[in-house]
Amino acid sequence: MPEGASPTATQSTLPPRGCLLGFDFGLARIGVATGEIETGLASPLATIAFEPAAACFAAIARLIEEWQPVALVVGLPRPLDGEGEHALEPRCRRFANQLHGRFHLPVRFADERLSSDEADRSLRGAGVRHWRERKKKLDSVAAQLILQNFLDTLRHAAS
Repeated sequence: MPEGASPTATQSTLPPRGCLLGFDFGLARIGVATGEIETGLASPLATIAFEPAAACFAAIARLIEEWQPVALVVGLPRPLDGEGEHALEPRCRRFANQLHGRFHLPVRFADERLSSDEADRSLRGAGVRHWRERKKKLDSVAAQLILQNFLDTLRHAAS
């Protein structure tokens, strides 16, 4: 686990304000969202093709340069029953380690159970009816939901 990475975080481990970038890691694509600690709001930002890895990390570097986050949040898949390890969990942890190693930013984890399903329902509710159109936005909206959950957890921990 990267230094400064934890499955949960308290307000004391992060500054009271600053940008966060959230990631919904997938084997084909990575959804990215941005959020602000002070306002507690997250927004979808981008979807990055995972392969080739060099291009993926170059795109992430550009987002980090532009948004200047104080920390990164990676969605961590957990089994629905909470038992054992999800098949993608080791890959997500490796991705978090790579982010920390390359960008020297604190990395936190957030539970991402059912975030893609919730993102799909949200897009349907917003009137995006065709699967191809939803698919273009799905990963960044899932990242938004993951980051929003993290921000909500921070807010509740602080109160």
